[in-house]
This record gives sequence, C-alpha cells and structure tokens, in this order.
Amino acid sequence: MNIENPVVWFEIYVNDLNRAKSFYEQVFKTELSEIGDPTDEEIKMLGFPGDMESKGKASGALVYMKGMDVGKNSTIVYFFSEDCSVEESRIKDAGGKVERAKMSIGEYGFISLAKDTEGNMIGIHSME
Repeated sequence: MNIENPVVWFEIYVNDLNRAKSFYEQVFKTELSEIGDPTDEEIKMLGFPGDMESKGKASGALVYMKGMDVGKNSTIVYFFSEDCSVEESRIKDAGGKVERAKMSIGEYGFISLAKDTEGNMIGIHSME
C-alpha cells in the first residue's frame, strides 16, 4: 500500500476577504492571489501558492461565500513551519489570537493553535 497525503485542497471561509488576506500573508510571509471568476459576487477566492499537480502537498484558498457562516467549523488546517514559534509571534500583530502557544506533541514535533481574523482555528506544525 502506497501511503500519500490524501489532502489536496482546503478552504477557509471568511467574512472579510481583505482582512483575512492581510492576516495570512503577514503571519506566513506568503502572497495570496485571486482565483475563480472575479465578476461572481456570490463567491470570491484568494489562493495560497501551489498547484494541484504537487504530490503530497495540499493547496487551498480563503473563500468568501455569501450566506456561509464562518468561525464555527470543526476542521483545523495545519500549516508547515520550520519553527512554529516564528509564525506564532506574528499572529497578534496580524489581528489574530494565539489560543495555545507552541507545545510539544512528543516525537511528532510541536504545534501552535491560533484563531485568524475571522474566528477560524488554525494550526502551525514544526519539528523544532
């Protein structure tokens, strides 16, 4: 049996796309870009860098969808980091809130848990 990462895409629903864009770009030092139909007022998406062809790596987007309730989901997306305390240190200034500071998860490394500007819980994972 070949074991691969089964996650290929994720979506983080937001109420304020510009505010959420600023948060994720500032915390993860990355650039999001518009995807989808820019004239569609019902759904707007900003994609994280990546492509659907990369094996073992997931990509995704921040999504504003008219009528979608945000911040009450039960899924946590974990972002890769060399040392999660680095991104954790940027969360407050970006408008988010650290829910659980960097903690050990034993042989599996370390995690930080935070809420973004929209109330969504996210995780940051590192081996250091």
